[in-house]
Amino acid sequence: MRRPIRVSRQAAVCLLWCSSLCAAPQPAMPTLNSEQQHAAGIVVAHPLVMQVPQRTEALGLVLDPASVIADAGEKNSAAAAQQSASAELARLRGLYAAGGGASLRMLQAAQADQAKAQAESESAAARYHLRWGPIESLPALERQKLLEAAISGRSALLRAEVPGRHSLGTLPRTALLDVDGIEVPGRVLGISRQSTESQSVGLLIEVKNAPAGLGPGARVPIALLSAQRSSLLVPREAVLYDENGAYVYKQLSRQPNEQKTRYAPVKVTLLLAYGDGWLVEGVDDDDNIVVQGAGVLWSLQGMGGHAVDDDED
Repeated sequence: MRRPIRVSRQAAVCLLWCSSLCAAPQPAMPTLNSEQQHAAGIVVAHPLVMQVPQRTEALGLVLDPASVIADAGEKNSAAAAQQSASAELARLRGLYAAGGGASLRMLQAAQADQAKAQAESESAAARYHLRWGPIESLPALERQKLLEAAISGRSALLRAEVPGRHSLGTLPRTALLDVDGIEVPGRVLGISRQSTESQSVGLLIEVKNAPAGLGPGARVPIALLSAQRSSLLVPREAVLYDENGAYVYKQLSRQPNEQKTRYAPVKVTLLLAYGDGWLVEGVDDDDNIVVQGAGVLWSLQGMGGHAVDDDED
């Protein structure tokens, strides 16, 4: 189900008023005349051209590499148990169908064991993916080398958390650890989906040739660095989100014979939260983006609409 970021009480009242004016069925794209736009509080503006900040401050926690091995072992053990239970169930089914060597009770017990083993295997795999997804996605040889280096102490694994942030947009290019005033480079492996007490977005980072003494449990400041790039800033209120991702509403140019203004949902890529807005890709700096009243347009569009790319209109 599509859900808007926010719809104020005033917007809901305006929606009811606008709906009473539109006797025809709702179009795929919301259309409003000048009076309806004013009542709904529609405000449009051009996105602001901004430079994506190169540096995002985070707090890093050095992880115990033994926990990776333990979780991987649990996942592999549960998968092996499931395969064994499935093989036993298949054997008993064959015997039972042939009429010899297996009773119905034995078959039902094997089915229960197989179902339990499958649930435990899926649970262990899900836990491993949530905690160590970026490591799991590496090629087998690279993953093995990373784990061997972490266990031997030649490298360190960290979780970097960005306080107050629940999403990140694009992945940072690299990381710099502040270890006793010395900047130590780190490799960003990917986003960790493991839940923590801080409830902040987290990244897994590998630090090769980590300084001696930087062991599990140590906390260090981290700077996440992204490549300098030009992007566009839109207010948070302009951004909506559904099952297809983030989008904004763009005001389309009115034709000479048109009495109403059309608004089209346009898919955008969220790059970085910045102040009271988002740095995005997918729109142009001369587009008229709805910065107030987007929730009303979402309500008018209803369930039938979908976001389109900017070059489709």
